[in-house]
Amino acid sequence: MALAIITTRAGLGLEAPEVLVEVHLSNGLPGLTLVGLPETAVRESRERVRSALLNAGFEFPTTRRITVNLAPADLPKEGGRFDLPIALGILVASEQVPLAAVEGLECLGELALDGRLRPINGALPVALAAQAAGHRLLLPAGNADEAALAGELSVLPAEHLSQVVAHLLGRDSIAPHRLNKPALPSLPSADLADVRGQHQARRALEVAAAGGHNLLFAGPPGTGKTMLASRLPGILPALSHDEALEVAAIRSVSGLGLLERWGERPFRSPHHTASGVALVGGGSKPRPGEISLAHHGVLFLDELPQFDRSVLEVLREPLESGRIHIARASHQRCFPASFQLVAAMNPCPCGHLGDPRQTCICTQAQIQRYQSRLSGPLLDRIDLQVEVPAIPPDQLTSPTIGESSAAVRERVLAARRRQQARGALNARLPGRELEAACALSGDERAWLAGVLTRLKLSARAYHRVLRVALTLADLAGERRPVRAQLMEAIGYRQLDRLRGGNEKPRAVAG
Repeated sequence: MALAIITTRAGLGLEAPEVLVEVHLSNGLPGLTLVGLPETAVRESRERVRSALLNAGFEFPTTRRITVNLAPADLPKEGGRFDLPIALGILVASEQVPLAAVEGLECLGELALDGRLRPINGALPVALAAQAAGHRLLLPAGNADEAALAGELSVLPAEHLSQVVAHLLGRDSIAPHRLNKPALPSLPSADLADVRGQHQARRALEVAAAGGHNLLFAGPPGTGKTMLASRLPGILPALSHDEALEVAAIRSVSGLGLLERWGERPFRSPHHTASGVALVGGGSKPRPGEISLAHHGVLFLDELPQFDRSVLEVLREPLESGRIHIARASHQRCFPASFQLVAAMNPCPCGHLGDPRQTCICTQAQIQRYQSRLSGPLLDRIDLQVEVPAIPPDQLTSPTIGESSAAVRERVLAARRRQQARGALNARLPGRELEAACALSGDERAWLAGVLTRLKLSARAYHRVLRVALTLADLAGERRPVRAQLMEAIGYRQLDRLRGGNEKPRAVAG
């Protein structure tokens, strides 16, 4: 045997395309040549593989020419995951391991110089692809639990190269790894009952959870904006198994832990100094950003106007499409980004505009400049814009607690069941189906047209109003929204009233 072909997978984000490691031994100048667009870490595998084979007690063909081709040739290869398949390819080509032993087997893993196997990032997408192909998967023991999440897949974990060879030679079989299905998490400990007062903000949070709407809290410091946002995951429904796998796959390629966060809805809160690449993903080798790490969960942006405007603008397309497409000269990646945006902001630079506890010291020009950091197109995509005023002392010291997250969650689940019957959450419902579900009468349409004209709302804002009104109807158990729910939905677009020019910038709520 002078030619061996080993199957493995490239680590390209959430994609795991099949790669064939072709190893050929020939006469000629001794040495090992790697071809097939290997990057630096892959090229360095020559030394790791050579040392691992020798230290594990195997023969390294020092008198023959070794050519390793990573096919397909036009697919960039990166990372140390190709060490194990290259080593096995050399062993098969030199007839130290029979070719039949690697049929139907995929393998990957980084080799230490002494032959130990080190875990790699992105094992879960590889496992899902191997399962779809009907292959067995041999990989480092450190990745076994992660790969076993794929389900009906034969996962063979190994600690050392010698253990892999002993299994292939039939001397000491590796038992398929079994993982007890991780328990879904209990409800978060942060409970809405901890929030005093703020009835409109609590109501907006419930509406956002029920319909999947984006939400902006505006108010002075210390009024509970961050506290409210952190309670949103506790009133959202649990992830389905498929959703949990999608979230876990993103964490896998990002090098984050999986099992301790299995089944949890993500809650990401990047600092306002985050760059556009950190937020949406990218880099020379594109990786998921915060919006993808928040997939099926919540992205919380505190101090929203403090983010660079250019950073905020990159959110506009993902908020509509639920994914982010990153194009580079040699790489193109599409990452999922179906997240729920929750943001918080102060009403002015000093934070005390409209605050009865302290006088605002900002000029009108400063206030306008501060509030204008948020563009109209971005605000159009935020369905609920709600004032969070200072809490009166009697409410703050009252022994009466608010409604619990568990009680609110039951109403959210009931509203979402009605939306599932339509085929999508109201925030994602296509326009034609949205109009049909709302079924506004002629009088309601005329009244709504007048309101849109006075507030100078865009066509997008109009559809956002309909979506929120439909969610309010779902929460009330009604077939379609009525005038009162349309009025409440318009009342949640408080920043639009300022942008429409009908009020002075004296308070965010108007």
